[in-house]
Amino acid sequence: MRYNTPMEWKITPGLTEYPDALAAMAERVSGIQQGTVEELVWLVEHPPLYTLGTSAKAGDVLGGSSVNAGGMSRAIPTYETGRGGQVTYHGPGQRVAYVMRDLKRHAGAAGPDLRAYVKDLEQWLIETLGVFGIEGFVREGRIGVWVETPRGEEKIAALGVRVQKWVASHGVALNVNPDLSHYAGIVPCGISEFGVTSLHALGVTASMAEVDAVIKEKFGVVF
Repeated sequence: MRYNTPMEWKITPGLTEYPDALAAMAERVSGIQQGTVEELVWLVEHPPLYTLGTSAKAGDVLGGSSVNAGGMSRAIPTYETGRGGQVTYHGPGQRVAYVMRDLKRHAGAAGPDLRAYVKDLEQWLIETLGVFGIEGFVREGRIGVWVETPRGEEKIAALGVRVQKWVASHGVALNVNPDLSHYAGIVPCGISEFGVTSLHALGVTASMAEVDAVIKEKFGVVF
């Protein structure tokens, strides 16, 4: 799927609270639907939190995980969200890319194709990982992008999409250097038999800025 319309890119420094991100996406999606704003790729990091997709199961939030804030321990909060998928983690060191696109505007003769769009998101992540010498792949029945490690196949990136009147939002989350212990509080994407990894855990010590540059470059290649 090739896109040729203007695309705004935005990187927000620091940590963006999840409710603020949801509100900003909702406003942007509305503007795209009305034709008053451009489409957007928004790069953020969140404080530690769990999100529940529309297919989430209550039993996949295990509880017990906490973070230190101001010298005090507190439970990692959980938020419901309208994206597809199950339970996932967001936190510092993970690059979240929210992609707000009008799929109908870019549709071919057969009409908008959500499945093809999701495949493009996966390929975007795979192309990005390839620049850092990591071979990413997808597996039937397993959401996200996976890599081979000495411990077996592990997940390095998640994705989840929400579509409203054919305008997509939410997007992908690539583990650059998050605290992987926080995944112990959930069953990531409902899959308990496989682990989770990151660029740094695989020996790639790229900075977030370096990863962002590749993310933007490869978006132009895939889309």
